[in-house]
Amino acid sequence: MALFITDECINCDVCEPVCPNEAISQGQDIYEINPDLCTECVGHYDKPQCQQVCPIDCIPLDPNRVETQDQLMQKYYQIIQK
Repeated sequence: MALFITDECINCDVCEPVCPNEAISQGQDIYEINPDLCTECVGHYDKPQCQQVCPIDCIPLDPNRVETQDQLMQKYYQIIQK
């Protein structure tokens, strides 16, 4: 699954720099995660780094984008080959 940022985001700026895939960017009102670039940090870390640093816990899994660990790893390989 890709992650997403809820509207509880306080724009604290801590998630964006820790994303190894550069999937997080400032949206119109809050930070947003590009699901095509989010691998939940598979290929880089054991746990999603944005979730680890978020002070208000507003980065859950996106139930609309279910992906297996194998699919996330394949996405990671595609990203690093670009």
